[in-house]
Amino acid sequence: MGHHHHHHHVDTTTGKIKVAFFLNFGFTIIEIIGGLLTNSMAILSDALHDLGDSLSLGLAWFLQKFSQKEQTPDFSFGYKRFSLLAALINSVVLIVGSVFILTEAIPRLLNPEQPNTLGMMALAVLGILVNGAAVFRLRGGDSMNQKVMTWHLLEDVLGWVAVLIVSIVMTFADLPILDPIASIGITVFILYNVLKNFIKTMRLFLEAVPDHIDLDDIVEQMNAVTDIKSTHHTHLWSMDGEHHAFSTHVVVAADASKDEICGVKENIKGILEPIHLEHVTIEVEYEDEPCSIPH
Repeated sequence: MGHHHHHHHVDTTTGKIKVAFFLNFGFTIIEIIGGLLTNSMAILSDALHDLGDSLSLGLAWFLQKFSQKEQTPDFSFGYKRFSLLAALINSVVLIVGSVFILTEAIPRLLNPEQPNTLGMMALAVLGILVNGAAVFRLRGGDSMNQKVMTWHLLEDVLGWVAVLIVSIVMTFADLPILDPIASIGITVFILYNVLKNFIKTMRLFLEAVPDHIDLDDIVEQMNAVTDIKSTHHTHLWSMDGEHHAFSTHVVVAADASKDEICGVKENIKGILEPIHLEHVTIEVEYEDEPCSIPH
């Protein structure tokens, strides 16, 4: 999740995410009730995982449409950043939920309670089928949103396979401790992935330079351009993890011609070409002219 989430969209994507959302959300409700009835922490952990995915799918479905809205006077960059907001909300919900599950599951290690293993088995089979159907519905999408969601649903399938194995073993062996162990394993796995995505999302929110881009290298290349004397106030940030914005001030000779300035801009655009930039601002300053923004 982080559910992270991001958008070159086709209309079919929204429809596919909608179907997967209803499948997932309906099943999450069955799971929570089933987890309480079978007294299984492992099932409640998986229910938390599925609730997280339902939230992601719901927010992705809503924001898939919303983040495509055109810019307005209030949101001059458009609405792409709203998808980050979804990822952030979802991460916080999952972190809180995971901590809650761990506080319930860890004491059970010391005092394991026997869950209803046949009920667990039935729910696990249903879980594999429902999440498998959602994966099948979402597979092959080109939007980042859809790909991320497909991975999360695949993780759910694996979580249910783990629950199925544990419930089969507990049916034939008196090992009630396996239930909290499975629960803790699933929850720690969820928490690890959520924290990774949460950190990425926070970096984007705080306008850090995107991970895979070396800003120093870009500045070096710009400073190497023949007619550029120096550069300053160079900024690169991301709108939503996929679409980025860039601005810089470049200083040229006091007598630079229009052709030289056009050449400088072309060179900078060439340097930036490998990056998916939505917005590029290049302010050209003459050597004998003060910068409009104090250093």
